[in-house]
Amino acid sequence: MIRCDWCGTEPIYVAYHDEEWGVPERDARALYEKIVMDGFQAGLSWITILRRREGIREAFEGFDPERIARYGARDRKRLMADPRIIRNNQKVDAAIKNAQVFLEIEESGSFSDLLWSFTGGTTKQNTWKKRAQIPAETKESIAMSKDLKKRGMGFVGPTICYAFMQAVGMVNDHVVDCHRWAPLSSPKRRA
Repeated sequence: MIRCDWCGTEPIYVAYHDEEWGVPERDARALYEKIVMDGFQAGLSWITILRRREGIREAFEGFDPERIARYGARDRKRLMADPRIIRNNQKVDAAIKNAQVFLEIEESGSFSDLLWSFTGGTTKQNTWKKRAQIPAETKESIAMSKDLKKRGMGFVGPTICYAFMQAVGMVNDHVVDCHRWAPLSSPKRRA
């Protein structure tokens, strides 16, 4: 079975590639969780986040934005002492601030609709033959980054936004010979 070469043979990475990466996600809470996880990944490998994902989810109480938006000094101290997460002051602060911004966006509209608006509400279908062709950022990820930063979100640079867009299926960046490309390229897919 042919896969994108970035996932290697590590079972947790292969499962993530085969079951999650590139599958369109529209649930607002799930999108909030994913953008925070991508922010935690900055400067680290994604496998590090995957290995800690369940612990991070537990530490952040299931990524409930309403709870996280109210986190204060006690919660922050608890998180910074928790070895299951990425203990970085700026990343923890961004997760909290991003929850607050998420709630502001949800009050006046839809976080999901906002994010998906950068690809016109549909998955952008790419036809890369090899990983070297895949960009680290695009005009869409730059626009998303600028918008989210303007609203006050942190750890949402253009590269993080593009990795997020790939992960949540806003773009199909599986290489064309990967077994996941075709099911995710069909306009009527339910992959």
